[in-house]
Amino acid sequence: MSTLETLLALLVPATLETLLMVAVATLVSCVVGLAVGVIVVVTEPQGLLPSPLLHRALGVLVNIGRSIPFVILMVAIVPFTRLVVGTSIGTRAAIAPLVVAAIPYVARLVETSLRDVPAGIIEAVVTMGATPLQVIRHAYLREALPALIRGATLTAISLVSYSAMAGAVGGGGLGDLAVRYGYQRFRTDVMVATVVVLLVLVQGLQAAGERLARHVDHR
Repeated sequence: MSTLETLLALLVPATLETLLMVAVATLVSCVVGLAVGVIVVVTEPQGLLPSPLLHRALGVLVNIGRSIPFVILMVAIVPFTRLVVGTSIGTRAAIAPLVVAAIPYVARLVETSLRDVPAGIIEAVVTMGATPLQVIRHAYLREALPALIRGATLTAISLVSYSAMAGAVGGGGLGDLAVRYGYQRFRTDVMVATVVVLLVLVQGLQAAGERLARHVDHR
């Protein structure tokens, strides 16, 4: 087997593992983070459904989640990871801390995006007799959709980086490949190839997200 074939045999499964981790973690964290971000916005004192206590509690949880470095978080929630997926190593195990780390990040991005929706639009929809759910759907989410897509893109890109860190401590994927073969076995070709694949992934995600955001932006 040639050097190129050997390199591809290592890169392809590792890349697929990274894509799986990033895709699942992005999907789950965006769904949960969107819900948390919306609740934070609508429960503020001047919001649609004022609830200062809930607003402050969620704000504190989001801030705590964002302040913990990913590597520390990954180790700290090992019992939770074992409970959810039955193991603390491998690709499946890496998804749990990726999701936990990304949810506060997504929630804050969603909160920022919704706050940028012009107050006049919200007031107009409320004046028309819309329910809070209709205001959220037809005013907040519709107007903030381009920003939300860009936020999801940033989340996916951040998770690519996080997945590499997870791989470095037994999470599989490109990070694991870079450490076990590139660093520990002194294979510069593996290290360079891993960096190139990560750069391609990030650039591809950024281009796709920006294109989709422009497509849905009709302002």
